[in-house]
Amino acid sequence: MLPLTHQKIRLDHLERQAFVYVRQSTLAQVLHNTASTARQYDLEQRALDLGWPRTRVTVIDQDQAQSGTSSVGRDGFQFMVAQVGLGHVGAVFCLEASRLARAGSDWHRLIEICALTDTLVIDADGLYDPGEFNDRLVLGIKGTMSEAELHWLRQRLLGGKLEKASKGQLRVRLPTGLIYDPADHVVLDPDEQVQQAVQLIFDLFEESKSALAVVKHFDSHQLLFPTRYWGGARDDELAWQPLRLTRVLTILHNPAYAGAYVYGRTQTRTRLLPGEEPRIKGRTRQVKLADWPILLRDAHPGYISWEQFLRNQQQLDDNRTFRPEERRGVVREGSAWLQGIVLCGRCGRGMSVRYPANGQICYYTCNQLHSQLAGKTCQSIRGNEVNAAVAGAFLAAMQPAQLEISLTTLDQLETRARQIDRQWQLRLERVQYEADLARRRFVAVEPENRLVARSLEREWNEKLVALAHLQKAYEIRPQPNVQLASAAERQRILALAQDLPTLWQAPSTTHADRKQLLRFLIKDVTLTRGENAIHIGIRWQTEALTELEVPRPLRSYECKRTDPSVVDRVRQLAPTCTDRQIAERLNQENFTPGMGSSFTKGKVQWIRHAYKIASGCPEAPGLCPTGQRGDGRYAAKAAATLLNVDVSTIADWCESGRLDCVRAKPRGPRWITLTPEIIARLRKPVKKRWSRRHQV
Repeated sequence: MLPLTHQKIRLDHLERQAFVYVRQSTLAQVLHNTASTARQYDLEQRALDLGWPRTRVTVIDQDQAQSGTSSVGRDGFQFMVAQVGLGHVGAVFCLEASRLARAGSDWHRLIEICALTDTLVIDADGLYDPGEFNDRLVLGIKGTMSEAELHWLRQRLLGGKLEKASKGQLRVRLPTGLIYDPADHVVLDPDEQVQQAVQLIFDLFEESKSALAVVKHFDSHQLLFPTRYWGGARDDELAWQPLRLTRVLTILHNPAYAGAYVYGRTQTRTRLLPGEEPRIKGRTRQVKLADWPILLRDAHPGYISWEQFLRNQQQLDDNRTFRPEERRGVVREGSAWLQGIVLCGRCGRGMSVRYPANGQICYYTCNQLHSQLAGKTCQSIRGNEVNAAVAGAFLAAMQPAQLEISLTTLDQLETRARQIDRQWQLRLERVQYEADLARRRFVAVEPENRLVARSLEREWNEKLVALAHLQKAYEIRPQPNVQLASAAERQRILALAQDLPTLWQAPSTTHADRKQLLRFLIKDVTLTRGENAIHIGIRWQTEALTELEVPRPLRSYECKRTDPSVVDRVRQLAPTCTDRQIAERLNQENFTPGMGSSFTKGKVQWIRHAYKIASGCPEAPGLCPTGQRGDGRYAAKAAATLLNVDVSTIADWCESGRLDCVRAKPRGPRWITLTPEIIARLRKPVKKRWSRRHQV
């Protein structure tokens, strides 16, 4: 040490504390880089040699395995800065500037505080007084070089990492179903059950187009999915668990299953966390497929082709509910067959689906303007007639391809049944192997070694119980929807499958199946409601256009309105029939009221009142001024006048049968039939008058 250096250490420095700061960045460095740690602890002897008493030398080493890129979380560094600021420290000992801080802000802040409190900084190269310009300049350069060194180290490591990744040689964690062989090449998992489980996920998604449908299929058939652990105590261990939706999405989004090596699918950005103590945390975001920096196709064997992987990504994006106007969404179970592909012909927005009442009738409604901007609903169209028209166009377009579709569908059903049964067989085979292994281990142990034999016997029994439970579950498991067909059965099924409209209308065909079939050929359907008809524009996947028109469905009041033919018939019968007779005639002729059921006297009266139809045959005599109805019958009073008798005489003749009469009800008015012959025979020349006797 030069004499000039010793001159910088004054008595007031020696009267204060000397802090020796010890730090390693990672736990691995603490465990393995012991020489560096020893050199830092040797600084304590350096402080003693420079004159500090042992009682005033403090070693700060609680920041071991902490990065120096930030002061957050480094309690030792923060304590030392606080003590320096209070003027309790005479000198800070460190091996180099990088031990105190890797960030320039922390380093320069410490130097500034040391200059204010007249605190020395001592490292392996010399002794510095931050209050002097030359020393402060050197310390500033050292801090800058320390920060630059970290940058260079990171760039070298990242460059080597990217170089290996560009050649597909960077070893990364592989998803379940892929492993590294002894030559460090990526191959399919040799476990056949694992391969079958992974392949089943892709086959089911290709068929159903829904990740949740894949989960439902596994759950309904009581299938499990494997997880192969990576690193740690359970490295390379296989665990079978129920399948989750997030797991299916992770598998479908992973390009490794398509045989591609990809590096850079995610990016991590640092950001400050608001509302918490000042600290920085990385935020990981997904990178779009087009922006992947390294993509090596056909780098290793895969379960699907790259083209199928791209189709899966497009389907998953189409299933999202984010921005529904741009995506069709996944097929649902409702009766609206055009759900997700129907557009408004007036504004061009996507139309939503509404199911009022019991859900059997669907409506396509363009309400985005109303829900987002409080505007008026654009249009609402009943969907049953539209569904039928679009389905008719679809079936007509499918006629040439019916045979190919039938064969493909049957093959898919049979393949799916085989896959499910194969999964169960492999699962049973694995459990049987574990039981046999436990038996062999139990037999191999010496009988006298009961301490070990009891444990092995208990393990063997557990394996046998697990095997028995699994065999029972296999026997009572839900059977696949289709059984493997023989050659004769196959021909009968193919003969039935030629009638595609019959299969379309079959009860076993779900609404989701119909929607998926429509989406295979139809890109979108545009609906425009006119005054008397609905215009339908079908755009096929080939960009061809088909235009249809269907009659506009009747409004609710129009559905309940009486048919015009019924009104005309009532107008024809009203002059010669009573309301009751008209109702009987209408029911006999199979006419139906607007509200359903059958016609009654009251309903006929309402029709006459609504359409202003006068009755020629009223029930009440007061409504017939002439006394004679349209059917020729006379009221009792008019008949008595013609026959020149009293009304009571008319009543007696009606009771005795001399006159033909009708009555709407037992005590109602009589309507009598009088012909010229009857009038000539019963008319009295002189009307008999009755005298009233007065009693005196």
